Amino acid sequence: MRIDRLDVYYVAMPLIAPWRTAYGADYDIHSVLVKATSGDNYGWAESTPFFAPTYLSESAGGAYYHVTEVFGPQVVGREFDTAADLNDALTIFKGNSFAKAAIEIAWWTLQSDITGTPLHKLLGGETREIIAGADFGIQDTIDELLEAIQGAVDANFPRVKLKAAPGWDLDMLKAVRSTFPGMTFHIDCNSGYTLDDLPLFKEIDKIGLAFIEQPLHWNDVLDHAELARNIETPVCLDETIHSVKAAEQAIAVGACKYINIKPGRVGGLHNVKLIHDMAAEAGIPVWVGGMLESALGGAICVEVATLANFTYPGDLFASSRFYVEDLCEPPTVMTPNHTFMPYEGRLPEPNPDRLAALTKHHAAVLPNA
Repeated sequence: MRIDRLDVYYVAMPLIAPWRTAYGADYDIHSVLVKATSGDNYGWAESTPFFAPTYLSESAGGAYYHVTEVFGPQVVGREFDTAADLNDALTIFKGNSFAKAAIEIAWWTLQSDITGTPLHKLLGGETREIIAGADFGIQDTIDELLEAIQGAVDANFPRVKLKAAPGWDLDMLKAVRSTFPGMTFHIDCNSGYTLDDLPLFKEIDKIGLAFIEQPLHWNDVLDHAELARNIETPVCLDETIHSVKAAEQAIAVGACKYINIKPGRVGGLHNVKLIHDMAAEAGIPVWVGGMLESALGGAICVEVATLANFTYPGDLFASSRFYVEDLCEPPTVMTPNHTFMPYEGRLPEPNPDRLAALTKHHAAVLPNA
């Protein structure tokens, strides 16, 4: 396949309400969308590193720059038979997984359009329902959180994820567990703690969580392995697994018993497959995570979650959960059973008027003359 052109959009999508985590609050979601064209065929991708480098070391502005000025010119006008070939062309550049994913995912959706094959089938997934859990950020009060959780319990969600941070952890969890003794919970710490907090984690052991997600430094495996040896609750890694190599090392040292996989964070869908297979071989379940993307990015997460080792309910959302009006059409809709089906045809695409209204920057990457 020859990539003839990339159209790159930096968009900011206003949220219905701020999303609050250990690293602060996001009021809108900053994404990079890429449309890859080959002849009469095209495919869209979305990669969402947020406005500032608070989640990882990338930002949407930096990803936009690297796609338009550095990575894009390396691939436009060239033939790539496989996604691995495209990744090889970008290996001289270190890191920047979200920027690389924006191009690599567009290769997959373009290949889906050229071959007429649904994306999940290209990936080797199975056409099946993908179940989602409920997620709640940091609230103003514990009572507000309990009310929100009650809604999820009444709706029969299979599990609830809670954001945790220093000052919003043990007391919150005790209140939650005493109110909902039979519900499956896990917490996401977004790297908010250190090994000095081991006494806290030993207290959290008593809560009976499914796991603790990303408790320590975002780029650490050794401290996570130490923590895992000293607490009973399983450790799940998210931010730390930003590459195939990071996943390999985390598994080797016993740093986790679960892995959250986000396509943008790991550099694209080929790497998703490699990490998925590596974890499956090690007996480590994986689950799909989201970055509050538009319906396009959410659909990509559903497609990858069709792979067999995605067994824990994912972070997947209806468009109405975060957006008054989604950037893309059709909007994402969750079934009453909290499931999503993979797409048999095209994934959602940006509505032209909304794209124009929400775009901060746009550039086309064309072959060198």
